[in-house]
Amino acid sequence: MTLKLHFAPNSRASRISWLLEELELPYKLNAMAFHPKDLKSEDHRNRHPLGRIPVLEDGDVTIYESGAIVDYILERHKNGGLKPAVEAEEYPYYLQWFHYCEGMVMPPVNTIVVHTLLLPPDRQDETVREQAKRLLTKAWGPVNEALEGKDYLIGDFSGADIMLGHAAFMSNRLGCVSDDMPHLKAYVQRVAQRPAFDKAINMS
Repeated sequence: MTLKLHFAPNSRASRISWLLEELELPYKLNAMAFHPKDLKSEDHRNRHPLGRIPVLEDGDVTIYESGAIVDYILERHKNGGLKPAVEAEEYPYYLQWFHYCEGMVMPPVNTIVVHTLLLPPDRQDETVREQAKRLLTKAWGPVNEALEGKDYLIGDFSGADIMLGHAAFMSNRLGCVSDDMPHLKAYVQRVAQRPAFDKAINMS
């Protein structure tokens, strides 16, 4: 049965389309506008009670939260591929970087987006936005160090890169990947040059 991804551009849903493209899995795309008329519609609230994306449908399964969807796809449709075995030396670090994305990186990204794009200009707070940018830049420091001598977070490309690679690309667009982080800068370039990523990030 074909997977169905409910998607809006410039969102976490791009992580899922990227993964699906990397794995060459067949899927249908329900492309929506990043706007309440689509996301808060009755149809979409039946998929996600808060009207968020991404949402993945797989037969009788409907699942949301991008990290959960990545794990679900890798276990159900790739037999655990793109992630190390539990016994592997890299496994703890795979888990660490997989969850570092939403724990440390995305909260300040969310604040920046709210105070740059989502709020009307008279409600945007420059102080809050600049503080979030500083926090985001600081959060990338350990990732830059971890990437020294490696192409990807645990060596080989993995699900952790689907999570953090997309976030690094978006953070770089926001000007929050410092030139003082050469390993991270090079990583962003490697991610951007992957054909599956390029296709996913340019979907609309």
